[in-house]
Amino acid sequence: KKKKVMKLILKYFPDLSETQMDQFKALEHLYKDWNTKINVVSRKDIDELYLRHVLHSLGIAKVIEFKDDSNILDVGTGGGFPGVPLAILFPKCNFHLVDSINKKLKVINAVAESIELKNIRTTHSRVEAIDETYDFIVSRAVTAMPEFTKWIKGKIAKKQRNELKNGILYLKGGDLTEELKQYKTVKAYLLSDYFEEDFFETKKVIH
Repeated sequence: KKKKVMKLILKYFPDLSETQMDQFKALEHLYKDWNTKINVVSRKDIDELYLRHVLHSLGIAKVIEFKDDSNILDVGTGGGFPGVPLAILFPKCNFHLVDSINKKLKVINAVAESIELKNIRTTHSRVEAIDETYDFIVSRAVTAMPEFTKWIKGKIAKKQRNELKNGILYLKGGDLTEELKQYKTVKAYLLSDYFEEDFFETKKVIH
């Protein structure tokens, strides 16, 4: 089983180090264990953890390879997605995972400690109260985009470090025409261009 799930990750990210492979492998047991105590991943999704959560989170890494020292905020991180998988993949970047539900962060902190993931920190807060700036703000469909842009106003750093312009990288599925029509410079990357599994058919990264 472990081989099978790692096959899925390695199929799209073949250059992982031993450490990264061990960290990704460990997620299944850790999340399954924690999920029985604190429900961070829906019951049906826990068996599909690597497809629906880990690989989905890594969709952002198909759109951008973060430069070292990039600062990334994950809003409404829940059980740590997309923040935890991205932090494993980009060990030289800094990830700040924020959620208004403290018990979910407890799970993330325990997972991070277990796999010795040192490049993430967590804060129990509403995102509006965070007073820092970041190269990118990532999230997984926590709310509609107009609402989301209100929450994160003023939190995007001016100084450019990456090839992609600083801003939002938002994982979302379905038809977003209506939701995004007020934005002039928005680009949607289709995850089905990168991943062949059916799950990704309508999934996108919005920048």
